[in-house]
Amino acid sequence: MENIDKIIAEYKQTPFEIYDIFTPHTGIVSLMVKKGEKVKGITREGSEKKGTLIYTILRQGNLKNIYAPIDGEVVEILEKVDRQFVEAKTKIMSIKHTLSKEEVVNKALERFLYIFKAPETARYHFTQELNKKIEQKGLQGVVINPGDEILIMSRMKREIPLTYEEEPGIIYAVYFKSNVTIMQGMPLLGICPPDKVEFISKLVKKIQLEWEKDRT
Repeated sequence: MENIDKIIAEYKQTPFEIYDIFTPHTGIVSLMVKKGEKVKGITREGSEKKGTLIYTILRQGNLKNIYAPIDGEVVEILEKVDRQFVEAKTKIMSIKHTLSKEEVVNKALERFLYIFKAPETARYHFTQELNKKIEQKGLQGVVINPGDEILIMSRMKREIPLTYEEEPGIIYAVYFKSNVTIMQGMPLLGICPPDKVEFISKLVKKIQLEWEKDRT
């Protein structure tokens, strides 16, 4: 079993992620921010709120505004492309994002859990049988096994059962809401081997206790 203090020390050593920003297509780029500038990411609380405008790209008379996808600081920017034509997938800048406590917890869970992802863009809910077991025993009281039908994918008026094919485990984390459309590839469930539940719980609790809310 891995050492919890060592894991947390790793996250504290690099409490950030670098997000590279690429052009979606060809066009003339106009930069709207400079290196060292703080930016705000797009949020979706209620109605969508736009983040900081970081650059525009003009193609065939159509101007597209590109907003920061996440909060952070511009740590690298390709100034020579300003007012110039660029190819698609050109790296324009990099944003350094400081991880929140919740994001560190999610990174830890992704490291140790099996993440069951959405095979298609759709709405998802537990099967009736699994939902009944969860109501009776709670999430962590139910073990799912290979071959079990665990979720129903609702798409285009069709309901398709999804089967679990990995090692037996407990549903430790649920990332979806049944009335919300989930994009393809996004996490739906985090499955934990039964013998690691205690370790994961201790790790999450220690991160929540120790991680500073606003690190610099």
